[in-house]
Amino acid sequence: MTIKENLQKIKQELPANVTLVAVSKTKTIDEIMEAYDTGQSDFGENYVQELRNKQSLAPKDIKWHFIGTLQTKQIKYIAPFVHMIHSVTSIRHIEEIDKRAKQNNRIIPVLIELHIANEITKSGVDDSELFELLEYYNNNNFTNIEIQGLMGMATFTDDKEQIRQEFKHLKKTFDLLKEKYFNDNVNFKHLSMGMSSDYMIAIEEGSTIVRIGTLIFGERKYNK
Repeated sequence: MTIKENLQKIKQELPANVTLVAVSKTKTIDEIMEAYDTGQSDFGENYVQELRNKQSLAPKDIKWHFIGTLQTKQIKYIAPFVHMIHSVTSIRHIEEIDKRAKQNNRIIPVLIELHIANEITKSGVDDSELFELLEYYNNNNFTNIEIQGLMGMATFTDDKEQIRQEFKHLKKTFDLLKEKYFNDNVNFKHLSMGMSSDYMIAIEEGSTIVRIGTLIFGERKYNK
């Protein structure tokens, strides 16, 4: 199947309130354009340099989501254009994003990445770090960064029930934060969870953003 056919099939399955982010890391501009010409506007990248290169070549109305591990020193390179950062995990991230967004006269929406998987290789804050971050965010006057929800990656496993429980934990945490910190903030509404292998479970558990690469573009090609 073509990229266009893959996209059309996935979009038919998605509820209206769920945003599809096409994960385009390692993919060429031609492949991105094939998806874009099908009407896809949200794309996700994991590496800052690759994202910068593609953004300079691609149509300017593409909404770029940064979904990889975030390095504080690289935030300045994506601050002028990034649509949303999904992987905030520290106070330093919050301070730097606010600072760089201010320099570019914009407000950058972000998601806090929570570690929900039974794998130490997956990144994200634990529950106690999450509350520390939010207390810090709430007690300081950040004007150019806006926390709009949470992101999480489930364990890479065939155990569907384990995946479901991890997504349930993320949704439960989201609901708790909404009530405690963001009750009057309509923009705190995003749960970025679900990828090619588990996005239908994620949607059933309340996801509003799914990050899908392989099912759209095929298996990734890595440079040897």
